[in-house]
Amino acid sequence: MALKSTIYKATIHLSDMDRDYYDTLNLTVAQHPSETDLRLMARFLAYILNAHEQLAFGKGLSDEDEAALWQINYSEEIELWIELGQPDEKRIKKACNKSQHTILYGYNSPFDVWWKQNQSKLSQYKSLTVERFNYETVNQLTNFLNRTMEIQASIQDGQLWLTIGDESLLIEKETLQSEQ
Repeated sequence: MALKSTIYKATIHLSDMDRDYYDTLNLTVAQHPSETDLRLMARFLAYILNAHEQLAFGKGLSDEDEAALWQINYSEEIELWIELGQPDEKRIKKACNKSQHTILYGYNSPFDVWWKQNQSKLSQYKSLTVERFNYETVNQLTNFLNRTMEIQASIQDGQLWLTIGDESLLIEKETLQSEQ
């Protein structure tokens, strides 16, 4: 018998002062049986940082032709393709060729080693941005994972603050490569 996905529901009250974007996001996310809690939380963070009315979760893990998250316009053009972790360079190339802009968010602890091995190859993709979350912080965020969550998210001056219950957490990211 095949394992089923676990469904999570999150209400996110977002104030993104950097982009003048304010919204209450009601997200329903399926966690693939092979997806770790760490990757799931990285998907939530990527969604919060790039929130847009057309941003959607893709099949990512279970479909090589879909992103972890993507933004497709009304003309069915992929404006934004978001990948997570340490994807194969061929997958990044495909994403860059299919979309106007691609963002890769690294979140796991050996990401620095992977980045050093792939940096020169990835620098050729002009529409690619590579950012790294602080591993310890994202790992700490998994402690707040529940089937239903209510999150206050505030973005200002490039800093993301999350408040879940009585706890607040600063999510830091470092830009390793910017779109050129």
